Amino acid sequence: METSTAGSMNPSIGKSRAREARTSAPTGHPVCSAAAMDTSPHSRSLMNAERRFADRRDAGRQLAARLSAYAHRDDVTVLALPRGGVPVGAEIARILDAPLDILVVRKLGLPGQPEYAMGAIASGDVRVLNTQVLQQLAISYSAVDLVTRAETRELHRREKLYRGDRPMPVLEGRQVILVDDGMATGASMRAGAQALREMRPARIVVAVPVSAPETCHLISQDADEVICARTPERFRSVGQWYERFEQTTDEEVRRLLVAAPDLSTTARA
Repeated sequence: METSTAGSMNPSIGKSRAREARTSAPTGHPVCSAAAMDTSPHSRSLMNAERRFADRRDAGRQLAARLSAYAHRDDVTVLALPRGGVPVGAEIARILDAPLDILVVRKLGLPGQPEYAMGAIASGDVRVLNTQVLQQLAISYSAVDLVTRAETRELHRREKLYRGDRPMPVLEGRQVILVDDGMATGASMRAGAQALREMRPARIVVAVPVSAPETCHLISQDADEVICARTPERFRSVGQWYERFEQTTDEEVRRLLVAAPDLSTTARA
């Protein structure tokens, strides 16, 4: 399935095996909670000081405080985007007493400039493209498909590496908190949320420690609730808002997943 974040799609994409994605907002009115929308004195002082998180674990603890309504419930699952989202999600799952799992998403980098995203893919054959970027830079859809094939191979490798033979947990009817360590363009999170929607959860809550302000609002199109602990106006990158932002390793992801209780051991109903 496939969707775009701006503009219309090129008909040639229909040649892929992608299915049509639902791009409408979930039933009801999505809730977007961001530091920039909070007018309390405490929130204003945090914004003015522009304090950085010590590391991803610290970010997870602070974000969990905003998710207290989901603590100690039978129907909540924390789903983290590897790799950087897993240490954040592990802290949230520990504090909320909820199971932890992963949803693998891969950024589609521009040809020759892979650090800049033109879209993303996620488990479930979901592809999200930023057509505005493609049009502005005259990126052909054959070039997009080439990058997509390479990233799809890596996505499958990581799913096998992190999950082994363990299947994706059943998420139908559950409250799912989808976590990453931050959002810049939001392409990876949008792909993840759209893939997750196909699994029929009761509610999708996107939760990140820090986000570009416009991205925090944009992602509400794909989630029932969005919690961005901080939305600094002078946002340039996610790593800018961490004291320590070392790359999360595959081994750390595996270790955190093994240490976290799974759905079968935490379900109380």
